[in-house]
Amino acid sequence: MIWLLLLPALAVVVLLFGGGLVLGILQALGFSADGAGVWTLGHFEKVLTDPDIIRGLVMTFYISLTSTLAAAAASIVMALALMAMTGRRRTVQFIFQLPLTVPHLVIAVAMLFLLSPTGLLSRAAAALGLVDAPAGFPLVINDTWSVGIIAAYVWKEIPFITLMILSALKHGGRELLDVGKTLKATPWQRFRYIVLPTIFPSLTAACLIVFAYTFGAFEVPYLLGRTYPMTLPVMAFRLFSDVDLIARPEGIATGILIAVVVVISVVLSHMVTSSARRRGVII
Repeated sequence: MIWLLLLPALAVVVLLFGGGLVLGILQALGFSADGAGVWTLGHFEKVLTDPDIIRGLVMTFYISLTSTLAAAAASIVMALALMAMTGRRRTVQFIFQLPLTVPHLVIAVAMLFLLSPTGLLSRAAAALGLVDAPAGFPLVINDTWSVGIIAAYVWKEIPFITLMILSALKHGGRELLDVGKTLKATPWQRFRYIVLPTIFPSLTAACLIVFAYTFGAFEVPYLLGRTYPMTLPVMAFRLFSDVDLIARPEGIATGILIAVVVVISVVLSHMVTSSARRRGVII
């Protein structure tokens, strides 16, 4: 009965997402609507051997992995701080969750106004005498290390990971910490032997989801990233929208490569959560 209720929504998802994916794969393999073209794996081969795309792949992995690890580390600290808080916890949690409602595009524009050479921080630094002029402020937008992109992702994703960790700590972690204190365990021992095992499934699942999203995100690196090397989503968009239609199958092949990495991350996240639930761990 439940499948009958879900059937309309599933049909829409399968038709729109599945149909678009199948059509994209066919075009990447050389198929065209008029029946012309030759079936070939050449577009995928070119994508996987193109030095520019390889650099973009490395850049995308670097941004996604760095932002995910940074957000995870900050989220652990935030979750423990919220657990230890006694007064006005609900108000703080409400304020803390506000970034979840802000679209990534808005965050990218905010970072642009905040961190650019003519942004608020550079002007404030010049007014305080920390730099000679706003242009002397360190470049963190369109920079080599993608600091602006990583900062945007970290600010956006910390609340999501923190809430996942808090959920795990509230369902058993608090009692175990009290037991650890009773047994005279040091703070480091409580963190290593109680907190980390308790939050590990939730933390891993959340990090995989964040990694999947940041790997496939387009708007933030498009606004804040360098023109070379470009991240894979930006490169896929550029190739697909190129005036030279020959580049379109390569753009689709690049998008399929992104989709493969994202699907693997999501499947791994599902496997982690399923394994934890079979062992009776609440996520």
